[in-house]
Amino acid sequence: MKKNTADYRTLIVTFAEPIRILDNYFDDVEAWGVASLKEWIDSYESTRFTQTDEHTAVITSEYNAEHVQEWLQRIPPSPTSYRHKFNPPK
Repeated sequence: MKKNTADYRTLIVTFAEPIRILDNYFDDVEAWGVASLKEWIDSYESTRFTQTDEHTAVITSEYNAEHVQEWLQRIPPSPTSYRHKFNPPK
C-alpha cells in the first residue's frame, strides 16, 4: 500500500508587536475577507497558524511558507525573528 507523505515547513515567528495588535491590520473585513492574522494565514491552502504566546506563532505549511513569510516581512511591523524547521516525511 502506498503512503501519502508531505514535507511540511515550520516557521516559528516572533513579532515585535502583540499578535492581537497585528489583528487590527485586518479591520476592513470586506477588503481582506478575514478578521485576523490567523484567519488570513489559515486561508492559504495547507497552511496553519498556531499562536503560542502574545508575540509568537508557529506556522506550518506544505508549500506556501515562502509566500507567507514574504508577506509577513512587508507588513509593519515585520516580525523580529524567524526560526525555520523542515519536517521530514515519516
